[in-house]
Amino acid sequence: MRASVGDHLVIHGRSVGLPDHTAEIVEVRGADGAPPYVVRFTDGRESLVYPGPDSVVRRRD
Repeated sequence: MRASVGDHLVIHGRSVGLPDHTAEIVEVRGADGAPPYVVRFTDGRESLVYPGPDSVVRRRD
């Protein structure tokens, strides 16, 4: 997984009926775009995230 600042991290719901969560990547701490990432969720929370297999990066447009 590789990402850049401004990309979005989409974390898929782990159970049927749970919504996906989307966060903007505000800092990349790994080498060459690798995790971990500091992300900002839509409610303003920021968190350090090590994405799992249920996550995908959407490139900024």
